Amino acid sequence: MDVDSFEQLVTDELDRLPDEMVDGLDNVVFVVEDRPEDGSLDLFGLYDGHALTERDRYGGGELPDRIIVYREPHLAACEDEDELRAEVHTTLVHEIAHFYGIDDDRLHELGWA
Repeated sequence: MDVDSFEQLVTDELDRLPDEMVDGLDNVVFVVEDRPEDGSLDLFGLYDGHALTERDRYGGGELPDRIIVYREPHLAACEDEDELRAEVHTTLVHEIAHFYGIDDDRLHELGWA
């Protein structure tokens, strides 16, 4: 799947998330990149920023936090578009959870990691 098609798929899955999940996102941008910096195919996404629970005085001109979705790891792990959509959905929920301060241990308990 080319970059444009994958970006559209990510946008579609983001639009499908519940309003309660995305309405609280403040100063966050979503980015699609081919691979993580180390070139691995093991990481599907990354939250790059300060969780809501760690913010003191936030909002005074800081750069936006980023949620990065890695295209090539998703494509390597998924056999068809349905599986790809499901994995992108899980990645978005996982990274958005980090924005809200939910750590990996709790995500594992909830079945999102």
